[in-house]
Amino acid sequence: MNDKVINFIREHHMIKNGDKVLVAFSGGPDSVCLLHVLYMMRQELNISLGAAHVNHLLRGDDSFEDESYVEKMCANFGIPCFTKRVDIESMAKEKGISSEMAGREARYGFFNEIIKKEGFNKVAIAHNANDQAETILMRVMRGTGIDGLVGIRPVRNDVYIRPILCITREEIENYCVSNNLNPRIDRTNLESIYSRNKVRLEMIPFIKNNFNKDIVESLNRLASLANVDSEYIDKSSENMYFKFCKEKIGTIIINKEAFNIHEALLTRLIRKSIFYVSGATYNFEMKHIYDIILLQKGKTGKSINLPNNIVAENSYGDIIISMRKFEGHRSIEFIISKQELDEKEVENLRLDGLSYDAVLQVKQNNNKINLNSSDLIKYFDYDKIKQKIIIRNRKNGDKIKPLGMTGTKKIKDIFIDNKVPNNLRDEIPLVCFDDQISWIVGLKISDLFKVNKNTKNILQISFIERE
Repeated sequence: MNDKVINFIREHHMIKNGDKVLVAFSGGPDSVCLLHVLYMMRQELNISLGAAHVNHLLRGDDSFEDESYVEKMCANFGIPCFTKRVDIESMAKEKGISSEMAGREARYGFFNEIIKKEGFNKVAIAHNANDQAETILMRVMRGTGIDGLVGIRPVRNDVYIRPILCITREEIENYCVSNNLNPRIDRTNLESIYSRNKVRLEMIPFIKNNFNKDIVESLNRLASLANVDSEYIDKSSENMYFKFCKEKIGTIIINKEAFNIHEALLTRLIRKSIFYVSGATYNFEMKHIYDIILLQKGKTGKSINLPNNIVAENSYGDIIISMRKFEGHRSIEFIISKQELDEKEVENLRLDGLSYDAVLQVKQNNNKINLNSSDLIKYFDYDKIKQKIIIRNRKNGDKIKPLGMTGTKKIKDIFIDNKVPNNLRDEIPLVCFDDQISWIVGLKISDLFKVNKNTKNILQISFIERE
């Protein structure tokens, strides 16, 4: 058993010399086996151990007995034990999610807390070969692709590791008996009340008895083979992501050219884009990916709502993926008095809510300034400003007198002419001097405050795009 696990750990480069490993410890057979195996191998691997237990408060007195068992076992091993109690039913109701999803959120949130406070760099989770087989069968029944066939990955994000994924449930139970570990048993796992339990208790035994007695090993082999192909396609799609996608403060812009690449790469590129915006891909299915592909073939300005409060919009063939804004237009405004700027000469502004930060600086005109050096650096006649400089986002009816024009033009029309996506228009700063718009940052400046040969003092405004 130990040889099998340590070879699996080394094959997948799970643990390095000196790692601090936190074991997700429920007290059930799988996690008890995992903790014991790692404890027995701690010197060979040169690791230090800790355990984390979340009491879900779902099983009455049994939940507290599980917690007590966990604490006693850790005390016997002389390793630190971190416990937390979370009312999962209340959490699920409050967030409108399933108890299973709420439990997962609570556990992983707790793991992250401990990692930050205690310096652990790996979290070991006790998924086993039977869990892998069950996961693959459930995904096949839902109509999965190659990524679904990979099932549970041995290593995720170089933090979450599954050292006993190579071990069957029968081997785990035998190990616990032979080492007199007496793990806690969750009786709900023995009842066919959930889909996974039905797969575990009915489907897999039926396949074993009638088709393939080694079905668990066969499905794990399928997962391993699928993983090889999936990793290659993932790497190729990542190259396409960096070529065609632009990350912009919680928003992704997918260039329309991306939709000409092979579908296998495109679907992964879209999934990676969704992950960048929402931080997860839970609740997303392939039909949502294909909805986005279909959206791109439609008209500009059309949008669709997706799970996890995500919205995708067609912007002249590009696809913008961002968080859905429920509050409507939000007014943002920063005001600097001319008197204040006279005293400082330089003002650095953090423009929360907009796409940029700004630097304002007053200079004397020496006729050597390149007025067209950058779209994000512009120069204005400072003496024409009477009282204040305002940096804000758009308002209904906004107009500007563009440089070189005699009349005014609506800001809305300028955004349309320049194909600015709807969801980004509120984030583009407008620079106003007193009551006049002088600059739509990155797009147009006003004729009213232009620098000429008679200008004595210049206001230089530089915008820095935030990553």
